[in-house]
Amino acid sequence: MKRLFVESLLLALVIAAPLPATAGVNVDIRIALPPPIVFDAPPELIVLPETYVYVVPDADVEIFFYSGWWWRPWEGRWYRSRSYSSGWGHYRSVPAFYTEIPAGWRNYYRERRWGEHQWNYQRIPHRQVQQNWRGWEKNKHWEKQQTWGVQGLQPQTRSQQPSRNVEPRSQKARPQVHEPVERQQSRPQPREEVKPQHREAAPQSRGDRPQHSPKQQERQERQDRR
Repeated sequence: MKRLFVESLLLALVIAAPLPATAGVNVDIRIALPPPIVFDAPPELIVLPETYVYVVPDADVEIFFYSGWWWRPWEGRWYRSRSYSSGWGHYRSVPAFYTEIPAGWRNYYRERRWGEHQWNYQRIPHRQVQQNWRGWEKNKHWEKQQTWGVQGLQPQTRSQQPSRNVEPRSQKARPQVHEPVERQQSRPQPREEVKPQHREAAPQSRGDRPQHSPKQQERQERQDRR
């Protein structure tokens, strides 16, 4: 009976003891995935001039192909997948290639122009892009194909290509740094070189006679008497 009482008391203490604060807290932060894009047939792509970024021009949303991945923005975030229709995963930042794409590329596509030049773009099946994108970029395929189909386009190096919606920063002249007055006063000043001054002998007047010793003066007086 005593043993049963002790076991019941211990069980009551265990039940009444508070659980740790972290117990029962389920932190589940999930980022919503974009809805799938439904295509009636595998999409065709075009390559954007001066890049190796491919885009699906006929889709209602922006969907790109670059470096072996399909990319799409949705609700302020970026997602990528190995397939154009499913398997999207969240990408934590804006992909680097997106900075090289003009914001008005759709207008250029509709008007068949790239800047001030005529743009005779080529529609490419997505399978060809997936199979050849690496070799095309390595061999500079689109530079050799009449510069991406843009008439009169001069290819630019990657460092010369303007970023998306980013103006180049003007180089500002560096401000001159002035030392404090105290530091200028404490700095030792260079000593000026003092050149020795040569004294010029005062000219003697014609009336001045040279001074003689007493014996010479006496001798001179005797000669004057004669």
